[in-house]
Amino acid sequence: MGVAVIKYNAGNNFSVLCALRRLGVEAVVTDDFDVVRNADKVIFPGVGEASSAMSYLRSGNLDSLIRSLLQPVLGICIGQQLMCRHSEEGDTDCLGIFDAEVKRFPVNGNMKVPHMGWNNLRVTSGDGVVPAAVDNSYVYYVHSYYVPVCDYTTAVTDYILPFSASMRKENFYATQFHPEKSGDVGEKILKNFLEL
Repeated sequence: MGVAVIKYNAGNNFSVLCALRRLGVEAVVTDDFDVVRNADKVIFPGVGEASSAMSYLRSGNLDSLIRSLLQPVLGICIGQQLMCRHSEEGDTDCLGIFDAEVKRFPVNGNMKVPHMGWNNLRVTSGDGVVPAAVDNSYVYYVHSYYVPVCDYTTAVTDYILPFSASMRKENFYATQFHPEKSGDVGEKILKNFLEL
């Protein structure tokens, strides 16, 4: 039934929809359980703050829905962070798909937080979505919190310290960067996800 983009109060849906349209895909933005469950692919994008986003997800049981999905799911930016167990942002319990803790970047001299702009990827284990072919490519970031490198990490970026640029567990994929704003490389990553 195509691609569902989860509708919640931290979605950056417009840029994701535009990127999908460039690939010839018309997605539906929805919080309807049946539509999400029946979609071939689900995208869980996000910009915003963890605790208010999780409160919204819990209020409509979207948290349980996301955890129960069996088709490929792609979390983007705060979507990746919310897929983790806990975030330091607002001391928030998250979805717990990835057993990882989201941390705030430490203060480090003149390195600005949020980490904003282009940075390169080091692919550590190509996962089908972020393949070895994009190793050392540049992607676009806007974030103040990060997931440390862990067992689920599939690519790493260094900014202040190494962090999880992308992650995977079973049918759940996630990127801290914004593929929808990352030019040809981001388009390739979205296309790979759509072709899973």
